[in-house]
Amino acid sequence: MTEKRAPGLIVALIPVIFLILSLSVSVSIFGDDGPSGSNQIILMLSAAVTAIIGVRLGYTWSEIQDGMVKSINTAMPSILILFVIGALSGSWMISGIVPAMIYYGLDLLNPGIFLFAACLVCAIVSVATGSSWTTAATVGIALMGIGKTLGIHEGAIAGAIISGAYFGDKMSPLSDTTNLAPAVAGTDLFTHIRYMTITTFPSISIALIIFLVMGFYNGADQSAGQIQLMQQALTDKFHISGWLFIVPVLVVIMIARRIPALPVLVAGSLLGIVFAIIYQRDLVAEAGGSNDWAGLFAGSMISLYGDLSFETSMPVVSDLLGSGGMAGMLGTIWLILSAMIFGGAMEKTHMLQVIAQAIINRVKSIGGLFASTVGTCIFFNITASDQYLAIVVPGRMYHKIFEEKGLAPENLSRTLEDSGTVTSVLVPWNTCGAYHMGVLGVSPFVFAPYCFFNILSPLMTIFFGIIGYKIKRLTTSTTDVS
Repeated sequence: MTEKRAPGLIVALIPVIFLILSLSVSVSIFGDDGPSGSNQIILMLSAAVTAIIGVRLGYTWSEIQDGMVKSINTAMPSILILFVIGALSGSWMISGIVPAMIYYGLDLLNPGIFLFAACLVCAIVSVATGSSWTTAATVGIALMGIGKTLGIHEGAIAGAIISGAYFGDKMSPLSDTTNLAPAVAGTDLFTHIRYMTITTFPSISIALIIFLVMGFYNGADQSAGQIQLMQQALTDKFHISGWLFIVPVLVVIMIARRIPALPVLVAGSLLGIVFAIIYQRDLVAEAGGSNDWAGLFAGSMISLYGDLSFETSMPVVSDLLGSGGMAGMLGTIWLILSAMIFGGAMEKTHMLQVIAQAIINRVKSIGGLFASTVGTCIFFNITASDQYLAIVVPGRMYHKIFEEKGLAPENLSRTLEDSGTVTSVLVPWNTCGAYHMGVLGVSPFVFAPYCFFNILSPLMTIFFGIIGYKIKRLTTSTTDVS
């Protein structure tokens, strides 16, 4: 058996450099269309470069392939949820749930406060549900529709939705990452949540202020008459009723009661079909080709898996009323699979570990330790393409170092969330970035500059680490690092 050799730092960086340079070329040529296929090919080519180097280091192709498969397996729950989200978006569209949200939202929101309100609403929903993904796939979809009808830039809308959703995801005791980070760092859940408020509340407060200020300069200009025309276009096509909100309310209640997300979303999709047959029978029959039971069945199935589009009297409204169903998620799933193949090859050949260790060896101060941890989490989000790996691996790496520096474990758990959780969505080929792109229909390259909370969180934790504010020592729960 060939002896395996540890890669040097330069060797370990070759696939990463290849990935970054290739993606730069892809973005310059394809722009926002990169995630449609070019980025996937580049990720797989980067995995091929990693595999070639791995074989030269003594790894067999079978071992590297096993690492890829293991990495893909970690993404399977996300892929299953994505499929169901596709079905849910279709059933909620044909049932009139999303159109009803848009209709009533136009009454309640105006361009001046929309971004502020969207961020705040998503924060509240995400705290209640513990899921940024579910928040984006339900409330977020409706807010995207409302914002577009108000003439607001789609990147800004998605940025407000994601900022609020990830605030709630961080602060909710129902969130998986909020439970994962303290478990990895060695502290308890509620100590972790209380300690996160130190950096999280300033970050979300600044983000909300920015969104409020943007509201006065976003350039949107929709008169009351124009909004009424949009609402009329919706009512001409759909039967709008407050009873349609029973379905999303039930979904939120089920998630708040800690029922797993997958069965809840399946239930939400099926309830959407039931309400579609009750309230939008003509539309279901139109999609299925006839008004008998066979046509209704066909229309229901098509809404779950296929393309839907609805023509209204206003093109801007018609553009909002479409869904790709499960099939519409295939591009996103392709991106996730490609990313996990690359991450699995890098992890199996120990290239990720070598790069991370090189970062650790350069830590000289408390502020540098926090900055290094943030940088490592972001690095893993970019290379391993998964927020869970960006929490677990750095958490294991830095646990001993934080302890040796005399720092309480909640320092580490907070830093993992401030960087590993919230920056994952900013990476287009990360599972989170790909997911939100598929759900909201906006590329991370477009919405990332507007995700102010996600940008501010890692900067805030570095800043507090440098100035030594509220940095708890192991010797006491009340003494801060000076």
